[in-house]
Amino acid sequence: MSTIGIIGSGALGSNFARILAKQGIPATISNSRGPASLADLVKELGPSIKAGTVEEAASADIVLVAVRWVDAEKVLGSLPAWNGRIVIDGTNPVEFFDPATSPDANDTSNPLAAYGIKAVDLGGKHSSQVIQQFVPGARVVKAFNHNDVNVLKEPETAGGKRVLFYSGDDAGAKAEVRAIMDGAGFFPVDLGALDVGGPLASLPFGPLSTHNLVRV
Repeated sequence: MSTIGIIGSGALGSNFARILAKQGIPATISNSRGPASLADLVKELGPSIKAGTVEEAASADIVLVAVRWVDAEKVLGSLPAWNGRIVIDGTNPVEFFDPATSPDANDTSNPLAAYGIKAVDLGGKHSSQVIQQFVPGARVVKAFNHNDVNVLKEPETAGGKRVLFYSGDDAGAKAEVRAIMDGAGFFPVDLGALDVGGPLASLPFGPLSTHNLVRV
């Protein structure tokens, strides 16, 4: 079985770990604060999930990147070569601010200003193109990014399976990510290549983002 690492222990990273823990799938979860800060989480999740350093998580065969967009380059840029391993890009190109105090809250061109969210200008690139630059040599699959992370705790709901989108340029890498989704009880939908599927499902403005679909 391929080893799995998780970089980031926020809502996405921890809920992805919960998905794996329910199936008894081993994984190493990490964050910038170190393994000791994850003691309560790994105790909750059980013996299949262990805490490690970012470097230890990044050494796995399949690595979920679940960090804030503003931290992605710093976190990923210092890691060793990826050498064909799989990176699941769970990021979205957004920044967060306090709508009560930030001047960004008054930006009338931003429809999400009231929610404390603004899109990052990527200069015409889609987000996985940027992430690929941070993980040279990795096989990148965009996934687990298009929906409210809290629904990941319920892969089966309303009499069916929750739909998860994924995209990528390497068929073998996509097959391994799809197998994780299948094993967890989701209904995976392949959106094709990264430059097609990535923008379709990327928050905040991808046309397939935020759609909570269920296959019945």
